[in-house]
Amino acid sequence: MPLAVTEQELQQLLSESEFIKMYGFELYSFEEGKCTIKIPFRREFERPGGVVNGPVYMAAADLAIWFALITGIGRQEGDMTVTNELNTAFLGGGRTDILCKAEILKFGRRLIYGTAECLDQQGKRLTHHTATYIRPVSYN
Repeated sequence: MPLAVTEQELQQLLSESEFIKMYGFELYSFEEGKCTIKIPFRREFERPGGVVNGPVYMAAADLAIWFALITGIGRQEGDMTVTNELNTAFLGGGRTDILCKAEILKFGRRLIYGTAECLDQQGKRLTHHTATYIRPVSYN
């Protein structure tokens, strides 16, 4: 089955979405219901102790899950599918480039459930995330 979005469309979202541009996230890989985002290490991401700060992981997870969602349902003009809940467990600290891998567990009619995890270059799990996205009801 063909994907509901192209690599070009995902790259365009990365380059045009002001709320994520500042992170410099890169599209690493994607397939239906899955997406991996690369978080390039930057000094401005460091918190005291020299590790990447929590909001960077959370932004990457939210983006990776959103992109995984888009691969399955596509993106329409005026789409208001939004994050309803994002839970994060911090398991370790990263000091290098990081990969954030996301997968959609359930594409529901109104609710979409997904998970993500951020891994360092050795594959050590740094965070675990669960998320619920909500699709607004269409009254057309």
